[in-house]
Amino acid sequence: MFSSDSKKPKQETTMETSTQQNIIAQGTKIVGDIASQGPFRIDGTVEGNVKTTGKIVVGKSGFIKGTLQGENADFEGKFSGKLILSGTLSLKATAHIEGEVHTSKLAVEPGATFNATCSMKGTVKALSNEPIKTQPAKPVQQTSQRPERQA
Repeated sequence: MFSSDSKKPKQETTMETSTQQNIIAQGTKIVGDIASQGPFRIDGTVEGNVKTTGKIVVGKSGFIKGTLQGENADFEGKFSGKLILSGTLSLKATAHIEGEVHTSKLAVEPGATFNATCSMKGTVKALSNEPIKTQPAKPVQQTSQRPERQA
């Protein structure tokens, strides 16, 4: 009865890495570069470059020193370096950001520290270098006619 099932080859189950969250726990320190297709939660310390297509969440005890590239990020912890996001950067009240930030959207809660140069792409139209052409003003004709009195 069970012997026929045991002879069948077992199928390996594969997990999609894009749905699995990577966690760097509090008390963990990583020095080096990290690349992933999935989302990240960082409660420890990362010194290096982090690149992911998923969402990055940095907890209150989390700290990143280096370059961070991704889509969206929520910060409760600290960041120092270059931050490049294609989506939204959300800073909670406990967040502390220093460095250079490139993002599409920025949300900052009161109390957050944001000491960075920031450029928001997609919202600013490029200005042309052409001088503004002004049309000459039409001369205004003044009339010096007095209204006629009617009796």
